[in-house]
Amino acid sequence: MRIKGNIFLFFSKSLVLLNTELYFRFLIKNIMSKISINIATGSLQQAEMIVGIDLGTTNSLVSIIHPESKQAIILKEHDSSSLVPSIVHFDELNNVIVGDNAKQYLETSPQNTIFSAKRLMGKSYNDVKESTHFFSYKVIDDNTESLVKVQVGNTFYSPVELSSFILKELKQRAEHIIKTPVTKAVITVPAYFNDAQRQATRDAGKLAGLDVLRIINEPTAASLAYGIGTSANEKEQTIAVYDLGGGTFDVSILKISNGIFEVLSTNGNTFLGGDDFDRAIKDYWIKQLNIDINSLSNEIKQGFRLRAEEAKIYLSSNEIYTTNFNEYTLSLTKKEFENLIQPFIDKTLECCTNALKDANLITKDIDVIVMVGGSTRVSLVNKLVSDFFGKPVNNSVNPDEVVALGAAIQADILAGNNKDFLLLDITPLSLGIETMGGLMDVLIPRNSKVPSKAARQYTTHKDAQGSMRISVFQGERDLVKDNRKLAEFNLTNIPGMPAGFPKVEVSFMVDADGILKVKAQELRSGVEQTIEVKPQYGLTDEEVEKMLMDSITHAKDDIATRALVEAKTEGEQILETTEKFITKNSSLLTQDELMQTAQAMQALQLALTMDDKNLIQTKIEELNTISKPYAERVMDNAVSLAMKGKTI
Repeated sequence: MRIKGNIFLFFSKSLVLLNTELYFRFLIKNIMSKISINIATGSLQQAEMIVGIDLGTTNSLVSIIHPESKQAIILKEHDSSSLVPSIVHFDELNNVIVGDNAKQYLETSPQNTIFSAKRLMGKSYNDVKESTHFFSYKVIDDNTESLVKVQVGNTFYSPVELSSFILKELKQRAEHIIKTPVTKAVITVPAYFNDAQRQATRDAGKLAGLDVLRIINEPTAASLAYGIGTSANEKEQTIAVYDLGGGTFDVSILKISNGIFEVLSTNGNTFLGGDDFDRAIKDYWIKQLNIDINSLSNEIKQGFRLRAEEAKIYLSSNEIYTTNFNEYTLSLTKKEFENLIQPFIDKTLECCTNALKDANLITKDIDVIVMVGGSTRVSLVNKLVSDFFGKPVNNSVNPDEVVALGAAIQADILAGNNKDFLLLDITPLSLGIETMGGLMDVLIPRNSKVPSKAARQYTTHKDAQGSMRISVFQGERDLVKDNRKLAEFNLTNIPGMPAGFPKVEVSFMVDADGILKVKAQELRSGVEQTIEVKPQYGLTDEEVEKMLMDSITHAKDDIATRALVEAKTEGEQILETTEKFITKNSSLLTQDELMQTAQAMQALQLALTMDDKNLIQTKIEELNTISKPYAERVMDNAVSLAMKGKTI
């Protein structure tokens, strides 16, 4: 965001979201086309179809409502699985391979094969650094809190780009099966996903050529698939949705009354799932065989992980698993398996306890326990969850498919085909502010219900910065120059503080009449400024639709431009930080360190003049590799001096 006098406000590394929903009154018009059924042939071919997508950590699925049976179905090729493995492989020519065809490369080319990308969505390296040993590919440590990146060869990918490849594969699968162009979708996310993760999911959909009409919580989707809450005449129920997938766990307590879903509480762990079962088995075997794991190649490590996954699935219905791998004989009994995984299941039950506590409920208040996620196929999981709640669990719907089926039902509701649900007024276009580099930072995504509100924190880029210019925009493009400017104002009289120290909270609040109120407040001093705007003023339905189509058409270019701007911004900040550090601590560095640093800084400076995001990221990595050892040494010396003569 531009500031007075060539000073910039940049996106704070820690985001604060008060509420993910927002904004003004706008009825859905001319967005969905009516479905035309070919009754003579029974074909799935439609004039237009909104699909439901479960973008999973391990597997992903795409679903629709069958035009004749009116039932939710998972789309799959003849005699193939409904599951598309959430795996992306890059071959020698950097071609993208997705799904089952990519899975075969997990062992033979692990460094170029990306799995569990959902675990990285909207995360910084600091968020995931404790789990990087889990990945066989390179997750970038840039020593900052910026969003994480994955390096494949000399190319750097964001989780958004990786997820978009999976979504594109699902889109193409759907179009091939139903013989209809697919441009609109409902995508599910875990209930605990924050605004950054939800926006990342929207961006991935846009990059895949999809207009994401709604982001729906997975527990809500699962409830719809079980038929809970699909009738306005149902009695009020309180349900617990226990969702244990490949990489994530969450439990949600929902109250459903008159077709309205209210999330009372949610709890979970973004790094707990079937992957942890696999790792426990792998570690057990390696310890049993007395192998030094550091001596193993990535290919062998991946081989152990895949055999562990195989054992987990097999032991869900058998008593003993045995196989030969490399020169090793691997075996595991069901009892040993259950002993290994019980600590992880116990952690999920702790989350259930916390969710009930947050909802001010006890186990007997829960009417139904819905089981979701492939890891709930493990018999011990069902037994312990049933024991915890004191009643049988409901696992009658395929746990792998239940969320996708619910997404299809939600898509059908948005299409206006299900009259039992009321469509609330929504925001037709996203609302956001300009951040450094002329980027659009969305606070309120399009299709958010109104009234609503959201807030996020930012900070200063320069020392003693006394003012900030807040520019409000509306639209779906990544650069503000391609969006519609609504308002602009200055937040002045900010007390002089070091860069990064002020906390400026920008909040958007939209009332039922469509009036947007924007407030900027420096939280440490209390200085604030407020304006009101009417976002829909002057826009016709046709103009709104054109803006939406432009965002899809230019999605690839927009994402590439955003990535380049962000890389340049990061490079400039690292150069500035390194220069300050060298000036202050040059006496503590060797001549060789100073020379190498100067050369790396010069190379990065040159890269910043070129429009090559991957080159800039490579030079940033090289500078970080050189500076990290002596930066840690200087920090350790400073701590030692500070503690000298003191006892702890």
